[in-house]
Amino acid sequence: MAGRRKRIKTKVIGLAFQDGRLLAFEVTDDLGRLRGVRPLGGSIEYGETREDALAREFREELDTRIEITGDWTVFESLYEKDGETRHEFLFAAPIRLLDCNIPTDGGVIYPEGDGTLCTARWFEIEALARGEPRLFPGALLPFLMNHSFG
Repeated sequence: MAGRRKRIKTKVIGLAFQDGRLLAFEVTDDLGRLRGVRPLGGSIEYGETREDALAREFREELDTRIEITGDWTVFESLYEKDGETRHEFLFAAPIRLLDCNIPTDGGVIYPEGDGTLCTARWFEIEALARGEPRLFPGALLPFLMNHSFG
């Protein structure tokens, strides 16, 4: 839309680890083909802290409470979607799921706020390092490779 003011989005993502795997949801294109994966999370609402936003997102998506287990990291992400450049800052924290057990060989399907069904499952960090599948945001992979997580 011409003349529309573009905005930088501020989001949170939770980095849940289990046995060398990262919990992420599948990002698909309009035809349902896998484009990559991204850790679960979402937008920070006005007046909401990043901690509250992360807890809310996991409550909404997986119906679970979380515990933040480490320090926050911030990533800047510029990417193309639907022919437009998007810009966001993501606050990321390592977490532990408190009320949810997702088997490492399975996954869970959950609805987004707009009704879109998403699939979250565990992805081997070594496979993500090979681009199998691609990990979003792009700056997250070097961070994971330089840190040790459960």
